[in-house]
Amino acid sequence: MFRVILLQTVAVALASAVGGLIAGSRGSISSALGGSLCLLPNLLLALHLKLAARRPGAGFLVGFMLGEIIKLMFIVGSLFVIAQKYSDLHMPSLLIGLTFATQVLFFWGLWKKN
Repeated sequence: MFRVILLQTVAVALASAVGGLIAGSRGSISSALGGSLCLLPNLLLALHLKLAARRPGAGFLVGFMLGEIIKLMFIVGSLFVIAQKYSDLHMPSLLIGLTFATQVLFFWGLWKKN
């Protein structure tokens, strides 16, 4: 799980560079914010699951489901807060950062299958 977090960090840095090429520093910051919307909740979920794995019984499954729901609510809520509060936001760059960070999970799954 932590390898995916490391790959997401690299993807966010790459997205920030792409956003910078598109819209300058405004795009770079927006891309980094977009990628962080996915990266930080995934890091917290990975830490939570590492601690939950030590508990015996069905607590792990409940912890996973609860953690995933909280993660998704955090991502959506943070997206709304950033869109309202950050006046210099470049929305296409934010979406690039968010897309890069989320697609790492997809490509990691494809790579691990083979």
